[in-house]
Amino acid sequence: MTTAAENDVLTQVGPGTPMGELMRQYWVPAAMSSELKVDGDPMRLVLLGEKLLAFRDSTGKVGILDHRCPHRRASLFFGRNEDGGIRCVYHGWKFDTAGKCLETQNVPDPAFKDHIRAKAYPTAERNGLIYAYMGKSAQLPPLPEIDPALADVKDVHIQFELRECNWLQAVEGELDTSHVGIMHFGAVKVKDVEEDQHQKHLVANKAPEYKIAETDYGYIYGAHRPAEEGQLYWRIGQFLMPFWTMPPINHLATNVLLRVYVPVDDHHTMVVAIVKNGAYPAARVKLNETIAGASQNYPFLPNTTDWMGRWRLRANQRNDFEIDREVQRTRSFTGIEGVQLQDQAIQESMGEIADRPDEQLAPSDIMIVRVRRLLMQAVTDYREKGVLPPTANRPELYRGHRGGHFIADAKVEWRDAYSELLAKSPWESVGRQQAAA
Repeated sequence: MTTAAENDVLTQVGPGTPMGELMRQYWVPAAMSSELKVDGDPMRLVLLGEKLLAFRDSTGKVGILDHRCPHRRASLFFGRNEDGGIRCVYHGWKFDTAGKCLETQNVPDPAFKDHIRAKAYPTAERNGLIYAYMGKSAQLPPLPEIDPALADVKDVHIQFELRECNWLQAVEGELDTSHVGIMHFGAVKVKDVEEDQHQKHLVANKAPEYKIAETDYGYIYGAHRPAEEGQLYWRIGQFLMPFWTMPPINHLATNVLLRVYVPVDDHHTMVVAIVKNGAYPAARVKLNETIAGASQNYPFLPNTTDWMGRWRLRANQRNDFEIDREVQRTRSFTGIEGVQLQDQAIQESMGEIADRPDEQLAPSDIMIVRVRRLLMQAVTDYREKGVLPPTANRPELYRGHRGGHFIADAKVEWRDAYSELLAKSPWESVGRQQAAA
């Protein structure tokens, strides 16, 4: 059981909190590169409970600053992004992307500006994503080397989506593989799934058994069900410290897919998906089209300038996620259209922060329990010993991993079967596999 005190540690991410301080030692995905234009409008941004301002200066460099001017604490959101910096419109103080004060228009002494700094965080930009480092280390850690995030932006699809719940219950929804055959496929009959579709096994058997292993990057699990005689159907998923996941959405050979659950604050999460083109083969798309509720279509509301105004879905808790009870009675297990939207509805239904002390967990929750323990241990090690998880400074540990499903000989050890198939399916080849399908 997770105690109330442990739940607080795991879910609170603001400055000075144990989990918040641990996460600040990693690069945090903050925005899509396309959201900021050179000398364009500044953007309100919340990360790890801090209200920030993001802008792209005249040279194209991104700055992420405390949104409040250090002078009289007016918001720089109303500032002018011009000539290499953001200028507060209250008194004309201007700051570059590193927080250095360039001008103080209302102060006669030109040297006065040299004593002024705005709170700013280092940024990095790679393959369509902007990252922020919010920690205190003078030596910046390397960017994470996770395969989908290393792909050129033209070769991947990047999607942001805001969820109105704590980051941990969003992550745990991803790690809970037993719900897939129920919530997403619960109204599907085995006869409705074509013979060559592996998903027929999770439709036929909704209670998988599990294997799990701790790794130097986090945890890997394998959920298995009987397949044809002498074979097992495996669904392999990954948790990579501190907030990355690789779920088994498609066959392992093509599933170059990554999700990161960025804690916006204690009550909001930005889900960032990076999917290599070709990760969804034509057969999977066809399968989704034949199952009520299984689409990947998620209409967004127009972005606004509110603190929580980015990447909100049209179907949300204020309209009950557009649930159609007649569809639920006749065609779909949930009546909610969209696999991820079904996940979002359930995760948000737990409340802004799930009440974990009252849970009654089952053997199917083994991955969730182990990841909580891993996170608690990491927080304790950093708080008491100053020791970080290996991934904080060894980005190469993230490379060469994947989630996905496959069928293997029941006599072959699960991680051997996974490694053998992965070696035959380099991530660079996924697009070519899709083109040939």
